[in-house]
Amino acid sequence: MSYDYTSELAPNTYYDRHFHSEAVKILPGEYYVTQRDLLIVTVLGSCVAVCLRDRSNGIGGMNHFMLPGNTEEGSNPLSSSARYGVYAIEILINHLLKLGAQRRFFEAKVFGGASVLRGFGSNNVGKRNAEFVLDYLHTEGIPVVAQDLMDTYPRKVYFFPKTGRVMLKKLKSLHNTTLLDREMEYSLRIKRTPVAGEIDLF
Repeated sequence: MSYDYTSELAPNTYYDRHFHSEAVKILPGEYYVTQRDLLIVTVLGSCVAVCLRDRSNGIGGMNHFMLPGNTEEGSNPLSSSARYGVYAIEILINHLLKLGAQRRFFEAKVFGGASVLRGFGSNNVGKRNAEFVLDYLHTEGIPVVAQDLMDTYPRKVYFFPKTGRVMLKKLKSLHNTTLLDREMEYSLRIKRTPVAGEIDLF
């Protein structure tokens, strides 16, 4: 397997006192999969997150990614942007299968794609991310059972893979620029990073 260092297993674990649960926070370019009953949390602006689980056994996970912006690529499905998006979802699928999830029981919930990055409006980054993730999951035959996409507000997403429950909070006002700075830095980083090679799927 080739590794793309813009995709990493989330290292940020903590105890969420509000939900009385072990929790994992994922940042742009990260993902997390688990067999355990815990909480996965992320905050999305223009990025999108796929909450994917096997509804028969509760094995699930979440990713957090953005398509690299390149207006010259147009709608070419084989563009490096599309390949990066495919990789971001396939690496999540691959790790779920390794834990014992079965593809025929997959269900997805998708979030994000807001228009929040200043200077990126002409590229419609959030819209492109949202359209890509829905098209990809449809093509792969993975049902999307819930979604909250686009709009102008960032979102905080709480995902409980064991039950499939998702709680979502729209952030109508940001207290600082951390989210926007993080997504801008991530956007620049993935433009400089080559797309990974083949993924071994089971």
